[in-house]
This record gives sequence, C-alpha cells and structure tokens, in this order.
Amino acid sequence: MSSTLKGLVREKLGTRPTRVLRLQNRIPCSIQGEGKENVSLSIDNDAFRTARRDHVHLFDIELDKGGTETAMVRELQWDTFGQVIQHVEFRRVIRGQKTEVEVQLEFTGHPKGGVLNHLLTHVPISCLPSEIPDSIEVFVDALEIGHPLFAKDLVLPKGAELAIDPDTQVAVVATVREEPDEPAEGEDEIEEGATPGEGASEETSDSE
Repeated sequence: MSSTLKGLVREKLGTRPTRVLRLQNRIPCSIQGEGKENVSLSIDNDAFRTARRDHVHLFDIELDKGGTETAMVRELQWDTFGQVIQHVEFRRVIRGQKTEVEVQLEFTGHPKGGVLNHLLTHVPISCLPSEIPDSIEVFVDALEIGHPLFAKDLVLPKGAELAIDPDTQVAVVATVREEPDEPAEGEDEIEEGATPGEGASEETSDSE
C-alpha cells in the first residue's frame, strides 16, 4: 500500500522560510539515498498525517519541478510536546526490491512467573517497501523463568527476513527479587543487650 504526495521543492532554506511553511500547514522534508542528490521540499501536513493514520509506509512524491520520488520515512522530528511534526526525512527505495527497515516489537501476554525483560524494542528486517508491517507481535505466554526469546523465534510477515543474527536475544524472563524487610523504626537506635529501662535509670543517676 502506498500514497501519493505533492512535493514543492524548497528554493530557500533556513529558519524564516521554514517558519512560513509551517504557517501554511506544510512540513519541511528532505529525500536522501540511492546515490542521488538530496532534495529539500515541503509536503501538505494533513495529507501526510492522514496517510500515516492509514498505516501507509511507502510514498510516491510528485515534485512540482518534475519527476516522482518513491520513498519511505526514515525519521520524524517532532516538537517538544510530540504533537507537531517539525521535519520528515525520507529515504529513497525501489519498488519490487527489498529494503531494510526497523520494526517495533509488540509484546503480548504474560510469562509463566518472573518478569519479562525487553532486550530489544525494535528489530531490523528486510522486506518489500510495500509490505512493511506496523509492528511484529510477540507472544510471551509460553516463556518460563530463565528462558530467553531469540530473534529466530519471531513470527515475521510473509516474505520478510531477519536482518540481524538469528541468535540475538530479544527478551528474557528474570526472577523477581524480594526486598528484605526493613527494621522497625527506632530498633537500630537501641544498643544490643540494652533495654529502655536501663537507659532511663542512667539518666536518673546523672541528674542526681
């Protein structure tokens, strides 16, 4: 699945032109990769956000100066509050040719005792640009304490391949450590073998 975006090539770069673009509801972007020159452009914010909500990963960007760039999102830069997209970095890809991409792992269920430690939150895979998944679901219900989950245990989408060592650990179930009981308040202030009564008698003798 792909989406078509209209891209306006940017003639002026810098803070002031960028601010004007955002006021026009456009997102500053760049397209890189495949041994070609980088292209600076802008795209419509609403069109891009709609495509993202529809889980689109592949874009055909029609440039106003002529030509079309096929690309996927490499990086999104957000504002401080994570609400406004400040910049999009696209990476060129070739339709019908596999590309490498990092996909989020979505852990489901609870292991048989212990605590699940996530050693990886994303995993690199190789697949066609049009078949990039939103995430890879990882079921952990069968895991027991001390048993690791390896990359080779992941169920990948059809046609996708791991782009890391299959023996890489993804997660492991660890034993829950019990915290030792803390002494009651004031216990550490009483000397070993002494009683409150003995302390009181000493104070009385001093006052005499």
